Amino acid sequence: MKGSMEQKKEHMKVNREEIFRLLEEGKKVTREQISDILDRARRKEKITHLDIARLLYIEDKDLIQEMFEVAGKIKRDVYGNRVVLFAPLYVSDFCVNNCVYCGYKKENHFHRRKLTMDEVRKEVMILEEMGHKRLALEAGEDPVNCDIEYILDCIDTIYDTYNKNGKIRRINVNIAATTVENYRRLQEKGIGTYILFQETFDEEVYRKVHPNCIKGNYDYHTTAFDRAMEAGIEDVGAGVLFGLADPRFEVLALMMQNEHLEKRFGVGFHTISVPRLRPAEGVNLKTFPHLLDDEMFKKIVTIIRIAVPYTGMILSTRESAEMREILLKYGISQVSAGSCTGVGGYEEHIQGKQVNQFQLADERSPRQVIEDLMEAGYIPSYCTSCYRTGRVGEKFMEIAKTEKIHNMCKPNALTTLLEYAVDYGDQELLQRVEGFVREQAAEIENIHIQNFVLKNIDKLKAGERDLYL
Repeated sequence: MKGSMEQKKEHMKVNREEIFRLLEEGKKVTREQISDILDRARRKEKITHLDIARLLYIEDKDLIQEMFEVAGKIKRDVYGNRVVLFAPLYVSDFCVNNCVYCGYKKENHFHRRKLTMDEVRKEVMILEEMGHKRLALEAGEDPVNCDIEYILDCIDTIYDTYNKNGKIRRINVNIAATTVENYRRLQEKGIGTYILFQETFDEEVYRKVHPNCIKGNYDYHTTAFDRAMEAGIEDVGAGVLFGLADPRFEVLALMMQNEHLEKRFGVGFHTISVPRLRPAEGVNLKTFPHLLDDEMFKKIVTIIRIAVPYTGMILSTRESAEMREILLKYGISQVSAGSCTGVGGYEEHIQGKQVNQFQLADERSPRQVIEDLMEAGYIPSYCTSCYRTGRVGEKFMEIAKTEKIHNMCKPNALTTLLEYAVDYGDQELLQRVEGFVREQAAEIENIHIQNFVLKNIDKLKAGERDLYL
C-alpha cells in the first residue's frame, strides 16, 4: 500500500468550523464559478472542498441539469454501462445501542435472534438460488451475543455453502467499529470491502442520536477506517444516513474523510453508500428536521460522483425502482436486488412473512431487476473478479483513473449475466440474455476481449463456471 513506510499517525478529525465556513462561502456562488467547476469536472480534474460547497448551493434548473449531464458522462466514462448487483444478509439483531433512527435499538422490545450456522447456510442457499454471488454481511452491535468470533464463523459458513452451481464469491462486511486486531482477522478471512456508515459527521447531532451507547463514541467511530486500513484491509466503504443532519455538511465531511485516507494510505473509499432515513419500529420521521426531498437527494448523489469520479456508489432498496433508475444515470454503480433486511428474512419471506429492519421501497425480485436493467441498456453484473485478481485498493484506483476498468468490467459483467441466465433462468430468459450479451459484445472494440465473451457463451452452456478476466 502506497505510503505504508511513511504513514502518519494522525487519525481522522472532522473540522466542524471549517465545514461551516466553506458552506457560508458556498452560498455566494455565481454562475461563472459553477461553469468553471463543471468544466474542470468534465476533465475529471480534482475539485476543491469549496467547489463542492458551491455545487451544493446550485438552484438554477439549467445548471442543475448541466451538472446531472456532467456526472452521467463521468459515470459512463469510468464504469461503462455495467451495474453490480448484491444482497444484504442480516445475521443478528442483538444490539446494545439506542440509536434513535434504528429499528434494532435496545429499547425496542421484540424477540431478538442471531442465526445459527445451519440457519446462515439456509439463508445463503436461498440467496444463491436467486443468483447472488456477492453479499453484504450485516449485524447489530453486541459484544456478548454477536462477537467477532461469531462474525468470523458466519464468514466461514457463507464461503463454504454451495447450492447447485451457486457460490458466494465475495463477502463485504458491515459491522460496528472495532479494533485493529479484529480488522486483521476479518482481512485474513478474505473479505471484500469493510463497510461502515458514519450515520452523521456532525458531532453534536451524532451524540444526540446515539444516547447512552457504545456507538456514541464519536472519535472511535470516525477513526475506524484508519484502524481497518492499518490492519491491511485495502477496500473500505463509507456512507452517512441522510436525514440526520444538514446534508451539505455531511457531503463535505465525507469528502474530507476520503481525502484523509488518500493522504495517509494512498487510496480513499472504494464505495460510498447514500441511504436516506426510512420509517422503522420506534422511529418517528417527524422528529428529524433534515429529511431529504428527492430533488436534493439527486443533487447530492450527482455531486459525490463529480467529487470522486472513480469511487463506486451504492443505492439500496430503501429507494424506489423509479429513483434507482434515475440515479443510475448520474452516479450509482451498484444496487441491491431482492433484499430482505431482517434476520432470517429470506427464509421467512418464502413462508409469506415480512421481517425487515426498516421499510423497503423496491421489492422487485433479482430477475425483475435484471430485466429492467437490460431494458434500460445496462449490463447487470455479478462479477467479483477484482477482489480475486488483486485489483483492490490503490491498484484498482490506478486502473480506474485510466478509464480502462470498464474494459474488464464489461466482459466480466456479460459473462456473469449469462451465467445467471444459464443457472437460474428459463428458456425465454436465456434466449433474451444471450441475444443481449451478443449485442453488447459486438460493441467491444478489442477483438480479443470480444472473443473472450463470445467463447464464454459456449463454455457456460457446457458447464464451466466462474470465468473472468
